[in-house]
Amino acid sequence: MEFSIATILSHLSDNKLVAPKVLEKKLNLQDDKSIEQLQVALDALERIGVIVKERGKYRRFPQEEVVEAKLRCSSKGFCFAIQDQEGTDDIYVRESHLGSAWNGDRVLVKVIKEGSRRRSPEGEVQVILDRANPSLLAQVREFQTNDHQEYHAIPLDDRLLFELDLSEKGEDLKQAVDHLVHVEVLRYPLGDHPPIGQVTKILGSDAEEAADTDIVCCKHDLPRSFSQHALKEAKALTPKITDEDRKNRQDYRDLLTIALEEKADKTPFVENALTLDRTNGGKWRLGIHIADVAHYVSSDSALDNCAKQRGTAVHLRDLVIPLFPQEVQDCASFVVGEDRLAVSVMLTLDQMGEIEAFSIDESVMRLDQLFSYEDAQALLGKSDQVDSEQKAAADLLNELFFTISPLVKAQRLQRGGFNIELSEAQGGFKDEGRLGAVVVDSSLPVRSLLTELMILAGQAVGRHLQALGVPALYRIQQISDYTEIEDLMKLGNNLDLELELENEDELRPQDFQNFSRQISKSSADRVLMFFLKSTLKLAKYSTKPGEHFGLADNIAYSPCISPGGRYADLWVQRILKAVFNQGRDRRVKTQKEGVDLHSNSSHGKINWKVLPPTMATEYEEQIASFIHHLNERDKMVEDAENDLKGLKKAEKMKERTGEVFAGLITGVQSYGFFVEIEDLLVEGLVHVSSLKDDWYEYRARHGCLVGRKNRIAYRLGSRVKVQVKSVDYYRQQIDLVTVSGATPATDEDFEN
Repeated sequence: MEFSIATILSHLSDNKLVAPKVLEKKLNLQDDKSIEQLQVALDALERIGVIVKERGKYRRFPQEEVVEAKLRCSSKGFCFAIQDQEGTDDIYVRESHLGSAWNGDRVLVKVIKEGSRRRSPEGEVQVILDRANPSLLAQVREFQTNDHQEYHAIPLDDRLLFELDLSEKGEDLKQAVDHLVHVEVLRYPLGDHPPIGQVTKILGSDAEEAADTDIVCCKHDLPRSFSQHALKEAKALTPKITDEDRKNRQDYRDLLTIALEEKADKTPFVENALTLDRTNGGKWRLGIHIADVAHYVSSDSALDNCAKQRGTAVHLRDLVIPLFPQEVQDCASFVVGEDRLAVSVMLTLDQMGEIEAFSIDESVMRLDQLFSYEDAQALLGKSDQVDSEQKAAADLLNELFFTISPLVKAQRLQRGGFNIELSEAQGGFKDEGRLGAVVVDSSLPVRSLLTELMILAGQAVGRHLQALGVPALYRIQQISDYTEIEDLMKLGNNLDLELELENEDELRPQDFQNFSRQISKSSADRVLMFFLKSTLKLAKYSTKPGEHFGLADNIAYSPCISPGGRYADLWVQRILKAVFNQGRDRRVKTQKEGVDLHSNSSHGKINWKVLPPTMATEYEEQIASFIHHLNERDKMVEDAENDLKGLKKAEKMKERTGEVFAGLITGVQSYGFFVEIEDLLVEGLVHVSSLKDDWYEYRARHGCLVGRKNRIAYRLGSRVKVQVKSVDYYRQQIDLVTVSGATPATDEDFEN
């Protein structure tokens, strides 16, 4: 099935009837089999009371005590339904009430027993909205039954408590026995019948032999190919720009235009370019030009449908899983010396680097020079040492990154923003991305200085869409959990830092700014900065503007600079283009003068609906139907990218089993303590069972394990020497044993 129950329900509401034909169009169903599957799903949902049918059309049926949640199960079979809304109770689901739901599935759960002060409410799965495991990693086992060979797949994820019968189709099952394989689920459990799967790829004899990118892609079901419909549409595209395409567009081809990319020699997908000139009043006019991907990818096309399912491009080191096929990138990407279509955000900045005015236009531009980050960094401050051909571009780089960007950064810091100093690259996007904060790499400052400029585009676009009152996507970031910040403060204070909140009743971005400054002076700065980063919540998409913690910004902010890498940005671009081409610039047609819908000069002057009502309603419904999916995909991609980093670290530590390292105790629990090996930023566990010299007791208040007889302690923030005992590569678990580093316990440590 090319769609999920969640996707169907996202297009239905409580008070509006929707015809099956409309659903077919919204789901982009183009063949009889898919349409038949849709009808089967609708009949099933009607039968269990989730939807009702009236006059051949469907609507949602509101049900009390039914909540949407995500299943989280343990290896011992305990399952809880976790609701999205913070502060709500987790719902315990017994195994007998799971139906055929698996760990990670999104479900509708009916509460059948209310919770109490000590017990969670209980529920039963009513319907599975979205499957989290369309494929999985497993090991193949062979069984002999009644003179017949059977093959089963045992999932590596021990939270999936089942085996799959394997179909004879696909890879040779005899060769797959006792190997790690990727299994596609052909049929989920049905009554007493077990699930059925098909081996699509034999990865290796075990996880260590398999390629780490294969493991990550299979584990997280990352698609590495496009549908035939999408490929056909992509091949029909052409980068040729016609006179009709140029109509009503601003022409910025005369402006010196540069772009910066990770690697400029591998013909990357160049989505962004920069220009800088002066206004008549002597102020800076910064141009942030964005590839016009929406011109080539129409809504509800097969290309659009693939991009929606993917949600975002994935960056697994050198492997990039794109949002679109190469042909789309070839058409939309900025190419040196060639005319390209763009959406340009032109910002007028005052002498302090603040946005004084802006306009957003469809445009035509031409890239003059493409730099890698390293080449751009090398040119800064050296415009007098280059030849005449490069001098203009070098001067532009100097003005952008020595003058403009530092001023913009100062404005962000003044309102409470903060930096996260890390040496590792963060994803492949030029703005603050999923992390939600500006990452500074001291070895390559130009990267974060570029981020400062790109954030300006999101601020301008977000404010503009909000002021126009049109449907939009915004990016918000919630405040970090206080319990995690408390752990960080305890760790920092044990290392003689003064990590305190300015206001004990409220966590604010200014606190992170203070933490970041103090951490940068610590001897354990790399570990503490990594810890600080981990406390940040992922930035999310929302239909309403809200606080963005990492940018210390309460004003509307819209992601917009990567329409070829993030589906949300593509939709922001579509909305802007709809405003420019179908928007009403005056209340009534007979009115002589209208407002400029491209400019912030229109703000505060509009008291009418800018977009036609039917279009606005359609946009609102479409955004609401996929925004939760995009947030889920972002979280999944974050997990995948972190998984790859974890596998790389586990591989490195596997090779160094038996070696001794210096580390910092970053967490203490009743079962042991976690040690961060400072030089490698690798975390391992010293299990309490390995401390054989005494019986150790956990003291939560003091953050330590204390020996009863020897009166020594392993406490939060202490430095220890540890030996690598063993490494579980797939689970990325590193077991350590202590060599030295225990400190004398105090009398207070023995107090309850």
